[in-house]
Amino acid sequence: MAGAAGRLLHTATLLTAEPTQPPGANERAQRLLTAALARTYAAWDGLHGEDPYDRTRQELAIRFAHEAWRHHRPRGGLLDPLTPRERLVLVLRLYEGVAEEQTAALLGLPVDRVRALCNRSVATMRGTRRPTARRLPVRLLGVGAMSRQGQKEEQVRRMLDVPHPQVPADLAERAAEQGGRMLRRRRAFRALVVFVLCVAVVAFTVWVMIAEPWHVSPSETTPPLDGA
Repeated sequence: MAGAAGRLLHTATLLTAEPTQPPGANERAQRLLTAALARTYAAWDGLHGEDPYDRTRQELAIRFAHEAWRHHRPRGGLLDPLTPRERLVLVLRLYEGVAEEQTAALLGLPVDRVRALCNRSVATMRGTRRPTARRLPVRLLGVGAMSRQGQKEEQVRRMLDVPHPQVPADLAERAAEQGGRMLRRRRAFRALVVFVLCVAVVAFTVWVMIAEPWHVSPSETTPPLDGA
């Protein structure tokens, strides 16, 4: 994960549309990545062979999607012309190389919607379309059109592949500290749940021993005799 920190920070900086220079100009991206790394740290024991990089990227995308309303203002970054959702789709698809189906599943969107957002973002970045936040219908593309679209995507992919921003020396330490607090809270919550369940079991056992609900109280009246 240490070697991937630069790439992950670049991904976060593309999402927040902040500049990469001077160092520290991408403060929001650093906070976003720190939170994603912290969640990966807290879930480390439950990864079960899952790639930590993929897990952190997933946490990064989910957290950005949840707070996208904070990232509408232009901040001087490469992807300033795009809306937050367009940035998220473009970065996942073209910079991180996540498949359309995986991107759609991660963001809770139809595959056609992901494709339309990506195509619109590519057109905006190439200067062939004005930035817009409106939803457009998806058009079916022929083989030739798909090939041309692939060439356009490759141009934008090269635009995104720029030198990574400098990673703060204490970023990993801050993420580990935040993840440690998160892990301790989770463990304390689980311990509380176990304690409450144990108390409930003990209380139920005591009640059963005292009340003996399996014993039926005798009737206070004598049942009538047949033929009486």
